[in-house]
Amino acid sequence: MNKSVHVEATLLSTPSSHISKRMNLTSVVISVAIALLGMLLVYFSLDMDESSSTLSMVLLTLGTALILVSLYRIFWKSSEIVYAPTGSTITEGSYYIETEKLSTLQRLLEEKNFDQTISVKQTGNGRLDYMVSKDGHFAAVQLFHFVPYTYEPYSGIYYYTDADATALKNYLETFKY
Repeated sequence: MNKSVHVEATLLSTPSSHISKRMNLTSVVISVAIALLGMLLVYFSLDMDESSSTLSMVLLTLGTALILVSLYRIFWKSSEIVYAPTGSTITEGSYYIETEKLSTLQRLLEEKNFDQTISVKQTGNGRLDYMVSKDGHFAAVQLFHFVPYTYEPYSGIYYYTDADATALKNYLETFKY
């Protein structure tokens, strides 16, 4: 059965009222510390008496690399997605399954019945994208199937809160490759 759902947005790209982005202060502080260390190394490499020495070049290269790493961390890795009501961090991921299992998994998600075991793989023609809060009070999932060159939505987005989210989180933790 080749089923397609015409959904404009997908789970990982759709904004939701349940989730928000915020700056991870710890990550920003670590990034600033790395940048300061990099600047210190660059300063020492330029301050050395013999600027053509190997040590000077190593310090300059290492300092520049640290500054670039800190900039990457600040601009791309310093924000995190959180469940707004509790402030709990959300983890995202995907599991791959066989296409034949998509309808079974969709039925389980609709019924909120997380008893049946589904085998997952490293790759596959079916995909389950998920978002789960660390405290277990929020979860969202969406199914996709592979058509040539891309994954298209197989289902809409399912949102779960409180007990249903905890049950889904526990269910996802049972998946093994």
